[in-house]
Amino acid sequence: MSGDLSFHAALASIGEDTGTILQDLGRMLAVDTCFPPGNGYPAFADLMESLLTPLGFQFRRIAVPEALWQTADGGASGERVNLLASLPAGAGEDCNLYFHVDTVPPGDGWTFPPLALSQADGRLIGRGSADMKGTIVATLAALRAARRQGLKLRFNPVLLLCTDEEGGLYPGIRYLAEQGYFSGHMLSFNGGAAPRIWGGCFGSIDLLIRVTGRSAHSGDPVGGINAIEQSLPLLNALQELKQRVEQRVSAMPAPPHYQGRPLTSRLTLAAAHGGGKGSTLPARFEVLVNRRYAPEESFDAVYRELTQCIGQAMSGSAALDVAHHIIGHLAPVSDPVGPHWPRWLAALSLGFGFDANDYVVWGSSTSSDMGWVQRAGIQEILLGGLARPDNRIHAADEYTTLSDIVALAQSILAYLAVDFTPSQALQPNP
Repeated sequence: MSGDLSFHAALASIGEDTGTILQDLGRMLAVDTCFPPGNGYPAFADLMESLLTPLGFQFRRIAVPEALWQTADGGASGERVNLLASLPAGAGEDCNLYFHVDTVPPGDGWTFPPLALSQADGRLIGRGSADMKGTIVATLAALRAARRQGLKLRFNPVLLLCTDEEGGLYPGIRYLAEQGYFSGHMLSFNGGAAPRIWGGCFGSIDLLIRVTGRSAHSGDPVGGINAIEQSLPLLNALQELKQRVEQRVSAMPAPPHYQGRPLTSRLTLAAAHGGGKGSTLPARFEVLVNRRYAPEESFDAVYRELTQCIGQAMSGSAALDVAHHIIGHLAPVSDPVGPHWPRWLAALSLGFGFDANDYVVWGSSTSSDMGWVQRAGIQEILLGGLARPDNRIHAADEYTTLSDIVALAQSILAYLAVDFTPSQALQPNP
């Protein structure tokens, strides 16, 4: 009985910890970990060590070798510091709690400072508040509550604070997994505040295509080669390929908001850069193609299709050179469900108030660096987080809410604690 009382006291205390929750979130948002370029990882590791040391954690910093993450476009810079934080060995198996610490750049359109915590209309606003520094804050709140009440933990929490999820060539979690720095099942917080059973996700390839011409005066272009104009057949060919690719249907269950439509493969012309002055022929034109591929597709086939499209489209071009480079790659995730999922769903139900009848299996054509974890031999990956359809992740004025952070913290505490009884939390409504 005393253990049960302590557990419920710990849950209640999270809602009384709002001052520290807000302070932690503000400090995390203030550290610029935008990728690209990713210069802020060491500073964020410093902050996390200062926050976790009072909770008894020990640390290991693991840097991804530059030869693995540096790309042809040179958009990444700075040391790729991944922080592994663990408690001294205790009873039970390890549970790896995964977070990516990078964010996308702020971009335009903000009405609040992006690298600071602002509060308005019940929202906690800042770049990374939902994706996903707010989930780190929730985890710290759960661990503080367990420590205050002296709760015994069923799982030993191992925090993996990782680099380059937002489009990098070699995400930090890939390196940690391939090098065997952790074992046990994975709890990824790159998901949402929803009653979801994760069905997996698509892979993603970012392919940079660079067409080289020769500059000249646009009024006297003798000897010049206009790189943009030479690329028009390529753009047309990619658009035609897009139409074919997006007819391919995946068997992965689609999200509820698809309203019965299936998930399909995708090709996006994501960026184009060239020229800069009306009086000069552009000597270079770059196109960034993003290809989302289903688990049913192989990387080799997808890559071969892209490169053949480029070669055929540019076979008659006068361009001096046509080169392409992969600057980002995430492997697909397939069937991540395993024996720990029922306990995690019950913990989510306790925190967020979900009902057993609410849970639905679905996948996504978005992507995750968890595919590399599966390839390294860890199949079961639990999913949770703070994402909601309307909280502007990757857009201006991204936000989460205090109530969602508290609910996620309570879910994490329940999952980790010995005294949590899943059968009492996950009950269907009559």
